Amino acid sequence: MRVSVKIGGFAFKEELDAPLLKAYSSEIRKLSGEGHQLIIVTGGGRTARRYIDASRILGAPEALCDELGIAVSRVNALLLLSSLWDVAYRRVPSTLEEAIAAVKPGRPVIMGGLQPGQSTNAVAALAAELIGADLLVNLTDVEGVYSKDPKIYGDARLLEEVTVERLEAILSGQDLKAGGYKLMDPLALKIIKRGRINTVILSGLNPENLRKAVRSERIGTRITFK
Repeated sequence: MRVSVKIGGFAFKEELDAPLLKAYSSEIRKLSGEGHQLIIVTGGGRTARRYIDASRILGAPEALCDELGIAVSRVNALLLLSSLWDVAYRRVPSTLEEAIAAVKPGRPVIMGGLQPGQSTNAVAALAAELIGADLLVNLTDVEGVYSKDPKIYGDARLLEEVTVERLEAILSGQDLKAGGYKLMDPLALKIIKRGRINTVILSGLNPENLRKAVRSERIGTRITFK
């Protein structure tokens, strides 16, 4: 299978969780060993937001704040790559063209953000579209898509499936400034919608969920199309 994976910033805390990253490395190795073609996109997380917040205080324009977030996401990618050096493409790609040319069965590609105004969710969606991915996996710090924010509302309900139109409605109005992208952003959704990309959003707090998603186990939330 050709799979594009977004690992959210939750996996790259300020106090780095080496066991979690090692577990991700193990899962990626297993999937690569089975011959899957994997492009892994890493988010920036709280570290990126801390730098972005500081740069705003210093008066930086939003485009420069984006550049800081991109830089941090690429450092996160390099960190994950360091645990896969013997099997992965030995560079963090700076363009999608490079990533697509580099990915091969058994040789994963690890990358971060690319350009201002574009979330790492959008990068993962574009990668999925361009390689003709069988699956886009979005690993987050929640179990999937809820009827409303589960961190605020106790009666929020996990949705096993959601149409892309309903997801657009659920996520409308979220913060689109640098570092503000949450579960998914409009650009990523637009790419998923136009490409009708098979997408699952699920918790990445257990790295084994990545393998479960690739093996089509019922987990998280699947995006459907009319």
